[in-house]
Amino acid sequence: MTTPAAHRLKAETSPYLQQHADNPVEWYPWGEEALRRAREEDRPILLSIGYSACHWCHVMAHESFEDAATAAEMNRLFVNIKVDREERPDLDKIYQSAHQLLNRRGGGWPLTVFLAPDDLAPFFAGTYFPLQARHGLPAFRDLLKAVHTFYNERREDVRAQNRRLRDYLESVAQGRGSVPSAGLGPEPLAEARRQLGASFDAEAGGFGDAPKFPHPTHLERLMHHWSASRAAGEADTEALQMATQTLQAMAAGGIFDQLGGGFCRYAVDNDWQIPHFEKMLYDNGPLLALYAEAACATGDTGLRRVAEQTAEWVMREMQSAEGGYYSALDADSEGEEGRFYVWTPAEVRERLTTAEYAVVAPFYGLDGPANFEGRWHLRQRRPLAEVAAELGLDETEAEAHLEAAREKLLAARAERVRPGRDEKILTSWNGLMIRGMAVAGLRLGRPDFIASAERALAHLRKTLWRNGRLLATAKDGRAHLPAYLDDYAFLADGLLALLQARWRDEDLQWILELMEVLLGHFRTEAGGFFFTADDHEALIQRPAVWADDAMPSGNGVAAQVLLQLGYLLGNGRYLAEAEDALGAAWGDMESLPHGHNAMLHALQAWLQPTDVVVIRGPVEALDAWTAALGREYAPHRLVLAIPNGATPPGVLAGYSAPPDGRSRAWLCREDRCLPPVDSLAGLRELLAEPRDQGRA
Repeated sequence: MTTPAAHRLKAETSPYLQQHADNPVEWYPWGEEALRRAREEDRPILLSIGYSACHWCHVMAHESFEDAATAAEMNRLFVNIKVDREERPDLDKIYQSAHQLLNRRGGGWPLTVFLAPDDLAPFFAGTYFPLQARHGLPAFRDLLKAVHTFYNERREDVRAQNRRLRDYLESVAQGRGSVPSAGLGPEPLAEARRQLGASFDAEAGGFGDAPKFPHPTHLERLMHHWSASRAAGEADTEALQMATQTLQAMAAGGIFDQLGGGFCRYAVDNDWQIPHFEKMLYDNGPLLALYAEAACATGDTGLRRVAEQTAEWVMREMQSAEGGYYSALDADSEGEEGRFYVWTPAEVRERLTTAEYAVVAPFYGLDGPANFEGRWHLRQRRPLAEVAAELGLDETEAEAHLEAAREKLLAARAERVRPGRDEKILTSWNGLMIRGMAVAGLRLGRPDFIASAERALAHLRKTLWRNGRLLATAKDGRAHLPAYLDDYAFLADGLLALLQARWRDEDLQWILELMEVLLGHFRTEAGGFFFTADDHEALIQRPAVWADDAMPSGNGVAAQVLLQLGYLLGNGRYLAEAEDALGAAWGDMESLPHGHNAMLHALQAWLQPTDVVVIRGPVEALDAWTAALGREYAPHRLVLAIPNGATPPGVLAGYSAPPDGRSRAWLCREDRCLPPVDSLAGLRELLAEPRDQGRA
């Protein structure tokens, strides 16, 4: 007798799986019990992949998985497996790639895949299917019967297709390394800049047409390019303009929560006005860092405000009492997408004074037509200076009215039924947010952001670091699933950012331990890293992923960390491993440079080695150095202020402060260290000297 489906899914850590525990579908989590049953009964597998904040996952669940007649057909014809793509990105990456191959277009969520039971290869794949046929999509129940019939009557065709698909997946698993005879060069960097410029939306910001995604890796690449070009004396101001225009447009649009802070996953229109309302931790970590860095690069107080509001939202709503960061907020509440966020003018007027409403209505567009299903989703429709002038107000006075209104409306919104919150703690996404908080804390002078990152880091170390290896996910005190490349790379990157905000010996030691696991268990023969470890569950593919998706590629981030550690510690092995990773990814980088921005950051750091600044002295004296240098946008500089009494490893132990309580700084550049200086002014003079051309 099989275990009731509710018992199977209720025991899982994934809120997404738990949401389906009471479906009439006889769901299994991915595991040997389900796979064995499929083999023994020779029944194809219906694999459904989604996540808790996914609106269309909820729609399909309500229409089909909660429907008794549809569930009966699923139970009769298939072994049904439900997977949370956030806990099992290994499965999601494989079967999204298979969807791309089978359908010649990208997939998404919910992902609906039918697998042969003997080899787990997919023979049919799609995304959302409705209960009744519409918009060119078949009724899901009809599709189930057709797929089952095809599998039974065309078994040899299925096997032949599966062999071809498996062969192709194996052939592309490690990338297309083909370094030119002249060695690694800057050509992909220039081509990525050209591609980003060609796809840039000059009117609304961003890249391409609706739906509009933030693409933080694109924006970061433009800013890195601008910084490098400026250092070379040929500043590409257009690159900076494209990045800042996009950041400003998103901040003014409905994709940014104008009251509570934080960004939704994407906008459904070209102008960033109406979002798909779920908020994901993996978007907000990189965007937080990006807004803080852009604020430093430009002095734009509006960008600073967005960074601060985003970090404050994370600490208020997304950080657990134990310290870890939660994964996501749902798009829906009370059965409706966006219900938590939208207003009517009457609701707003009721909460505000006449003077406050006079500013808020034109600023947020409440004096215009409804923009979301008969209601108003707030976005910055007119500049505040224009609204203030029209009302005869000083802009400072208008700003005060706006801030008072924001606080009142945020309090009123808190009384509503909140969207669901996915409270699992994912190591990789926490790594992204630890980095975001550390960067924002350092750049904006906000020690509370740094403290938030420290709390999250402590929780990961206590909960998800076991016997020298990471685990991928935890919830309600239960941690499990072996970690992936992204877990190690993103956490190491977050630790490195936190070290620059404040030094701890144990944090550098942990980074070194993480890198040793990567090199020992994830490395491909050609260089770079597989997404899964060598002792991971055997799946139909073990990919090495070079391209960015919604997040930067783990390989790109790992290569960046290896380069920075190599320069910092004088470790030639790390530098060689980063070079090998770049070589393994070279063919992919050449074919689509702007799809590989994380790898391009590493390439730029390899061609033009990172400046390393080490400062030693008493803690109280180092604070001024850290604060002053931390306010500067210098993505190709690594600054570590190591207090007296710390015991850093390797070559770092050779740096020591004068015994009289003063501080001392060293700049290492282009494989050489310059004489130490005892003042911030002296260090600035060294940093201002022209760099050599490196390997470029």
